[in-house]
Amino acid sequence: MGFTDLLENVGSMGKFQIIQAALLAIPICTLACHNLLQNFTGAVPNHHCRVQPELNGSKYDKPQAKELLRIFIPQDRKQQPEKCCVYSSPQWHLLDLNVTLDNVTDYDTEQCTDGWTYDTSEFSSTIITEWDLVCNKKSLKPMAQSVYMGGVLVGALVLGALSDRFGRRTVLLWSHMQMAISGICAAFSSSFALYCFWRFVTGVSQSGITLNIFSLTVEWTPTNMRTLISTINGYSYTSGQLLLAGLAYGIRDWRWLQFTVSAPYFIFFLYSWWFPESARWLILNNKTDVALKQLKRVAKLNGKEAEGNKLTTTILKSRMEKELSNTKKNYGMMDLFRTPVMRKNICCSMCVWFAASFGYYGLAMDLQGFGVDIYLLQVIFGIVDIPAKTIAIVSMSFIGRRWTLGSSLILAGLITLTNIFVPPELQIVRTALAVIGKGCLSACFTCALLYGGELYPTVVRQTAIGLMSTMARVGAMLAPFAKLASNTFPAATLGIYGGVPIIAGIIAYLLPETRNIPLPDTIEDIESRATKDAEKDKEPKKEETVLQETDMSLL
Repeated sequence: MGFTDLLENVGSMGKFQIIQAALLAIPICTLACHNLLQNFTGAVPNHHCRVQPELNGSKYDKPQAKELLRIFIPQDRKQQPEKCCVYSSPQWHLLDLNVTLDNVTDYDTEQCTDGWTYDTSEFSSTIITEWDLVCNKKSLKPMAQSVYMGGVLVGALVLGALSDRFGRRTVLLWSHMQMAISGICAAFSSSFALYCFWRFVTGVSQSGITLNIFSLTVEWTPTNMRTLISTINGYSYTSGQLLLAGLAYGIRDWRWLQFTVSAPYFIFFLYSWWFPESARWLILNNKTDVALKQLKRVAKLNGKEAEGNKLTTTILKSRMEKELSNTKKNYGMMDLFRTPVMRKNICCSMCVWFAASFGYYGLAMDLQGFGVDIYLLQVIFGIVDIPAKTIAIVSMSFIGRRWTLGSSLILAGLITLTNIFVPPELQIVRTALAVIGKGCLSACFTCALLYGGELYPTVVRQTAIGLMSTMARVGAMLAPFAKLASNTFPAATLGIYGGVPIIAGIIAYLLPETRNIPLPDTIEDIESRATKDAEKDKEPKKEETVLQETDMSLL
């Protein structure tokens, strides 16, 4: 491919690529914090209806306070105060410890009228305690996370297309600044509605950052180094999960935790001005003069200044003549479905990304549901990504992208289905299987992002990744609703979480292999490559036919 040769001339994987990859990996670390932030900012502490003042506040966990609570609040099966109701009138006779509690359900109760008392021993403040998102308002907690994912979805659709039109660097700069401002505004929201609004805007920014970091990375990186760079970015996201556990453990107030993970984006905005625009994108958008300046700058940083000075706009156009001749002025989402191969690729990719995100966030956003310390579990969920992504990288490098993607999805689904047959009392076994399943889905994401960029040409790469990311966010938004199925059939949720990845894993095998293949620049490149692959597949059949005819002639 033409641009591959140009990249070799200006230093291939030199000093510039190393610095750029390192600087682009840092924001990915804090993106993981934002994605999983509500595990901590939206944690639900122990609580009960607010009653007499002397029974509230710091006396929550004192034995005498718990005894007095029997007068005002019914107890559940675990002999703990009910969370959402109180007796209509105090039951003073229950102070007698010899009185049985078997028939307390016969007493009149009513919903909490004076608010709730929260246990602040683990979380000093969360959005739950801030706006009383419990009992009849408990559905607002998952709604807040869905609103954030809705922002990610909108960002994937809008900013992906804008990046293909206005450039990767421009949209990345805007997204960094938007993330910083909206994240800090969310931290100081005065109402739940405002909080949701700013989290939505934060989600939009997240897509802009993710998509453009990926494109700037792969479009400035030679073919043989793309897997390595993808590995670095994957481990950066894993580091972010571990960082979040540490920050959340040290910062128990949700507002300051939200502020802490948002403020660094001002720094990312400032140093992102150093990044050059993608020269590949510039050439294909008839900005050859600007592309020439960027290539010369990269050549100088890589110690190839002499080679860079030899480049001219005429050379750039001649090297990219084929790509330029097949490039029209504007491309849109419909171009992803215009030709047969592109149509098949994008439909399969959308299914894969939906399933991976559906399974991943079904596990990762319900840490309290495992009954294990959430800080420890967040660390375990982060650590399991290290071996999972390492295996994925090795597999992608030596076996191929398609096999790695399909196998990781199918394995994740099978492990999730296995949990259906594990008794509830074996909590450690169930948690261990969930951790392994989450690791498989992390490996799938590592492969899917790199694979997705390699499947589509430069002219619509951001649009394609944006559409795939949109389907991923749809999966993340729908994942919490799958838990509702367990109300009627306990195994249904795990059946859904396991079945969807298995189906998507089978679909993944319909995609073409891209290992050690240069990035395509035009839609025509994709179609012609598919035609050549089809012809190669037919060649052995022709040879086999000739051999069979020869064998028959000998009879």
